[in-house]
Amino acid sequence: MTYLVTLAFVTILSSLAAALYFMLRGGSSQSSKSKNMARALGLRVGVSIFLFLCILLAWKLGYIHPTGIPEGR
Repeated sequence: MTYLVTLAFVTILSSLAAALYFMLRGGSSQSSKSKNMARALGLRVGVSIFLFLCILLAWKLGYIHPTGIPEGR
């Protein structure tokens, strides 16, 4: 599970960096720049949703356990 979360965070950060690159690079047409930036941000959203669903499934199956403030306080 640790490797999955680490890989997902690296993918999220790299897609953010790609979107920043497409936003800041000059010289290309506006439509291709917007299309590439939207694709990179869409990938980030998809990976974030996938990570959330994997963490939720792991919690439901008992692979991970919540910690923190005990219930009833």
